[in-house]
Amino acid sequence: MYKVGFDNNKYLETQSKHIRDRIDRFGGKLYLEFGGKLFDDFHASRVLPGFLPDSKIIMLEQLKDQCEIVMTINANDIEKNKLRGDLGITYDQDVLRLMDEFRAKGLYVGSLVMTFYAGQPSAKLFKSRLESLGVKVYKHYPIEGYPSDVDRVLSREGYGRNEYIETSRPLVVVTAPGPGSGKMATCLSQLYHEHERGIKAGYAKFETFPVWNLPLNHPVNLAYEAATADLDDVNMIDPFHLAAYASCAVNYNRDVETFPVLNAMFERIWGQSPYKSPTDMGVNMAGMCIIDDEAVLKAANQEIIRRYYAAKCLRRQGIPEAARIEDKINLIMRNAHLSSLDRPVIGAALKKAEETMDAAAAMELPDGVIVTGKTSELMGPSAAVIMNALKHLAGIKDEYKLISETVIEPIQDLKVNHLGNHNPRLHSDEILIALSMCAATDPIAEKAMQSMDGLKNCECHTTVILPQVDERVFKCLGVNVTSEPHYQSSKLYHK
Repeated sequence: MYKVGFDNNKYLETQSKHIRDRIDRFGGKLYLEFGGKLFDDFHASRVLPGFLPDSKIIMLEQLKDQCEIVMTINANDIEKNKLRGDLGITYDQDVLRLMDEFRAKGLYVGSLVMTFYAGQPSAKLFKSRLESLGVKVYKHYPIEGYPSDVDRVLSREGYGRNEYIETSRPLVVVTAPGPGSGKMATCLSQLYHEHERGIKAGYAKFETFPVWNLPLNHPVNLAYEAATADLDDVNMIDPFHLAAYASCAVNYNRDVETFPVLNAMFERIWGQSPYKSPTDMGVNMAGMCIIDDEAVLKAANQEIIRRYYAAKCLRRQGIPEAARIEDKINLIMRNAHLSSLDRPVIGAALKKAEETMDAAAAMELPDGVIVTGKTSELMGPSAAVIMNALKHLAGIKDEYKLISETVIEPIQDLKVNHLGNHNPRLHSDEILIALSMCAATDPIAEKAMQSMDGLKNCECHTTVILPQVDERVFKCLGVNVTSEPHYQSSKLYHK
């Protein structure tokens, strides 16, 4: 059952104030490295129930008169056509998407930086395209010995070779389409150039996870490890913070490993470092806004299990590295003392599949009731469980047919006899379109349609790997779905 455990309004107020305070601390100019997703942070909204997926961008809107955004992209990622796994688009396409999103929110996008630039052909073409669209593009180059060779990095052959980014506002948010884009290096390069020009400026880091003031093995922090299993990130107690303040704080291995080098850079640039630990560099206030730890704990445990099942399905689909990711998340599951029994919809779906001897699905609704769906001649299990869930939410009797066969049969005829589909059963998107057609003349079907919002944040499990269309529908409805690592058919090719 979904229960709010996070105060989003408090977060917006607390977070924006903390960033303003950090700007003032550095005399009115701050480069803020923004990790994670600014838009559509569904991971955060799942593990911190009550956190809105666009909370961070809403927070930046409150600072938009002080803020400008600098995008970064690794030139090698352009050359390799690197994809965002969640959206299925290349990093360079995502840069354009993000710029449009920022501007639609009234945020000023100042420029784009191409990091690791070495004249890559695709990067040169993308640079020309952006400049033709009126976007300022700067080039930052690979630095031999980066980051450990501090003398070279902080010299004319290092950061000094990079193009200086012209900025005009107190808060410069440096963000990117994904990891490895050079956000931190861009910030530090700017600090070097600002210092050379006699301009005082500071640096801070905004990473939502791990949450520094939650215990190391809190499910929220374990869920972050599960989410980044492919990156080999490991949460750990920040030893520098412990030594400086005799207080435990959680950070992750990469920041801890690079802090001595960063500290040396800060000392060279500013004369002394303003930070005693990597945790000091952060500005994240999410941990201060948890209002129900039990609700957050339960939500994060569900996310760990979901990540485990997602890895199992990727392994079944033959994705490289999936076996390693599954093994790592399996270890996290064990450390958190979790199993499939902690996700009730799994057992319910498997039981339904055993009873019907075919693919099935189960969904837990806001009142705790679990409904199931089976495979039939008319629809697949995903469509069936959605229809049964809507019936329950709308208080409609189970035996009532929301969609008559006279509506379904012409759709099946179109699919099989005219569009070349071999499977006559309706997918979830098709069944919802059919339901919306019936709602035009049937008030009970209309009542079911009006209950659609009740599916948001529900938990679902299917006994087979979902077709992309069903996966997309569940995502649009806000349903958190997992699947068994099995295909419904024995075919070698699956869409």
